[in-house]
Amino acid sequence: SEVQWDQHSDLYRGHTKNAAEVDKPIAGLLSDLKSRGLLEDTLVLWGGEFGRTPTTQGNNGRDHNPHGFTMWMAGGGVKGGQVEGATDEIGLQAVEAPHHFRDIHATILNQLGLDQSKLTYPHLGRDERLTFLEGQVIDRIV
Repeated sequence: SEVQWDQHSDLYRGHTKNAAEVDKPIAGLLSDLKSRGLLEDTLVLWGGEFGRTPTTQGNNGRDHNPHGFTMWMAGGGVKGGQVEGATDEIGLQAVEAPHHFRDIHATILNQLGLDQSKLTYPHLGRDERLTFLEGQVIDRIV
């Protein structure tokens, strides 16, 4: 079945169902990679570039929230068991060690062995980069 995470309605039921569908496969993937000695060379991430607002909208769904979201990474040289940052008491926005998704992209590229600063190219008369020009590697997790 198609797993739809963009829940603008009936979020609790939808996410409960979705989590049940992916929980064991994710655990299996990580376990398999580890048992084969491949986890340290394979970066696995789970998340998105935005979270959900802490309050409901319309039909018990939640709107997009780029100011507070969760993502996890495993293997690929990232430090295990780390928590980076925190949101405010209602989960609306990051208040401790906030990172833009560009920082996540820079960190992913770094873990893939790519120097994101060398991925600069001219576009319409100005320099651009896959991580834009602001992305920084999140050193505390690598």
